[in-house]
Amino acid sequence: MHTAPIVRSTPLPFRRSLFSTLAVGTLMLAGCGGGGGSGSAGGPAFLPVATGNPPAVAPAPAPAPAPAPAADPGPAAPAGRWTVGDLHIHTMQSDDTQQVTTLDQVLSKAFDKFGLDWAAISDHLRLSSYDNDGNKLAASIPFSEGMAKYQVPRIKALQASGKYADKTIFAAFEWDMPSHDHGNVGILTDNPMSDAALKAASQFEYLFTNRDAALFPAADVTAWGPKAGTGYNTHAETMAAIAWLKKNYPDTSYLQINHPSRNPGKYTIAQLREMNDLAPNIVFSLEGMVGNQMEPDRGGYNSAYTDANLPSRTYGGVDYLVAKLGGTWDALLSEGRHIWNVADSDYHFTISKGQYSSGYAPGEYAKNHLFGDIKDPKSLLAAMRSGKLFAVNGGLIDALDFKVQGAKASGEMGSEVAAKAGEDLKITIRFRSPERNNFEYQLGSGIFANVKPVVDHIDLIAGDVTGPELPGTAGYSRDTNPSTRVLKRFTRSDWKLDADGYFTVSYTVKAGSNQYFRLRGTNLGTDVPNETAGGEPLFDAQTTGTDNVARFNAINARNYSDLWFYSNPVFVKVAAQ
Repeated sequence: MHTAPIVRSTPLPFRRSLFSTLAVGTLMLAGCGGGGGSGSAGGPAFLPVATGNPPAVAPAPAPAPAPAPAADPGPAAPAGRWTVGDLHIHTMQSDDTQQVTTLDQVLSKAFDKFGLDWAAISDHLRLSSYDNDGNKLAASIPFSEGMAKYQVPRIKALQASGKYADKTIFAAFEWDMPSHDHGNVGILTDNPMSDAALKAASQFEYLFTNRDAALFPAADVTAWGPKAGTGYNTHAETMAAIAWLKKNYPDTSYLQINHPSRNPGKYTIAQLREMNDLAPNIVFSLEGMVGNQMEPDRGGYNSAYTDANLPSRTYGGVDYLVAKLGGTWDALLSEGRHIWNVADSDYHFTISKGQYSSGYAPGEYAKNHLFGDIKDPKSLLAAMRSGKLFAVNGGLIDALDFKVQGAKASGEMGSEVAAKAGEDLKITIRFRSPERNNFEYQLGSGIFANVKPVVDHIDLIAGDVTGPELPGTAGYSRDTNPSTRVLKRFTRSDWKLDADGYFTVSYTVKAGSNQYFRLRGTNLGTDVPNETAGGEPLFDAQTTGTDNVARFNAINARNYSDLWFYSNPVFVKVAAQ
């Protein structure tokens, strides 16, 4: 946990080591061929710099030993490809979007401008006052009704016309979870966005929100029976909704926990365990790399800047539950739980009325890189459950291969490798960064600064898997994993550029107990003032200023100076001797 004195705000010119309003030129120089960071105390790295000496001439090799038996390659690689997408996107049908962006405009940003392959539209499951084009309705309606009347027909019409025919798009919703914060709910049914799926969304809204029964068709209310809750303010009511999803849509629904630490005290780890225990096929993802990154308080994490609220801050734009080494996410992984981290835009608007800033467009800053045979919403959900995913902010990388190879089996993100105690595990990391990211100056100008992001270092993180914690025991409230450690920190002196244009590095460890490996990487050095300390991210301070345009540009520069990626884990199960 950050122990330095609390910084209450970052006035303009703000105090980041690299960026002030004037220092944006550094970014632009980097994009034109300037230098990059060095790996320890330096600021963000942007351009790779060739290092190292020419290789020495090797002595003549000794006679080769007899070849060892070939390792079993394991099962055939699953079919699929790498895709990019966003699970948390709002349109004008959410009343808090400042009526800035229509459905068509959101889809154009996501697919035409920023190249996503798939997207879930997730407007608030509240009363909605607008249609998909932003026309004000005569009276507010339940969002599930607006989804059925406006959003889904428009998505279907666009795809039927050939627009986005090769994209996967579906309508979900963001639910105000009783006693907690927000969760994205997708109810796909066997036929996503069908009449049956839309009726299921309506039934969910009737049962598990405080909407008046009079807002729903009388015949449906009769068929559905009494509402499921009373005050809609208890954890038990949230659990009842999850149980309903499990009973009715066990394989075709999901609940994603959004921005979990944004407001203090909204979840205990015991409650997260309860949700996952009840329906592990439904509650399996945390939005650790949160949206709303254009807020003055990064991610909209705007509780008071006190020591008590340090767990309710973002750290390098990442929720504390995921960013804290050995924290909540690691505690869940230490039980072998398949709970994955994702990155989303939570897009509402970027700039509104020249006064307010919220977040980036879908695909502009946050991306989920997901592997799978993705052809439709159901196959997308299957790929999400498999966990072969890495999440990135600011285009730090656009490709990652992360493999653990044992004597007889190998595994990648989201999978499990069987090994014997003492056998070698070869861990291979291959990654690539794009030629430029989407940093623009000035914000909203449409002029990209041609900044090529550069990874300063990658941490190989390991943690022990000690087995499930049981309800009613002290361990069920354990929110740390003390065994979590940075096993190895790789820098540019460790990796080499291969023939495919990937930087590659490998590392061998001995299999010991059951454990997991995961990665995180950043463009920052390990000890950048106010950003990192000993390689750990520090909390994100508020960015303020009375000049709106200057503040918007400062926030944007803040975000692009502080980039991270996180991979999902690879588990290793060691056979008993």
